[in-house]
Amino acid sequence: MMRILMLGNSFTFANNMPQTLAELTGAEVVHHTRGGARLSEQLNPGTKLGARTQAALSNAHWDYVVLQEMSHGPITSPKRFFSSVGQLCKQIREHSAVPVLYATWAYRKGGAKLTAKGWNYDEMARKLFDAYHQAAQENHALIADVGQRFYELSDTQDLYADDGVHPNEVGSRIAAETIATVIQEYKEKQP
Repeated sequence: MMRILMLGNSFTFANNMPQTLAELTGAEVVHHTRGGARLSEQLNPGTKLGARTQAALSNAHWDYVVLQEMSHGPITSPKRFFSSVGQLCKQIREHSAVPVLYATWAYRKGGAKLTAKGWNYDEMARKLFDAYHQAAQENHALIADVGQRFYELSDTQDLYADDGVHPNEVGSRIAAETIATVIQEYKEKQP
């Protein structure tokens, strides 16, 4: 059975998205998540989350490991983001798994959280897109561009929870479908 490890935070575990991904792929999906967690924490064996992740990467077999950074981390802490993705992709490959970047979305257009950051929607969407795509390219990782799907659908569908940051059930379903499609397309290309 295919096994998928998801490393992230509430954007990963909201609306039981790992279970949806398991249903879509037929895989066993395990998630190591904590609200607000950054990928750098997954590397730190001195934290509860990091200790669990480091043990799982070293001692268990995974086919795919999905990486999701804290919502604005790629923009506000790019050095830490690129460094964490690089180190995690190296570890993932050393254990014969395939890294998948779960690229996230800009906060709701016109929402309070976006305004509080002093960003506009297009700017946040573009900066996240650029950072995730650069990280995927540098590390030869697959990219599940959920942020781009949100961008394309945001005028026609409500994808956000009431806070304008997290996904609602439709948003989480789109995230799971996007990740599942990327994995399926990769699998089909393998000899």
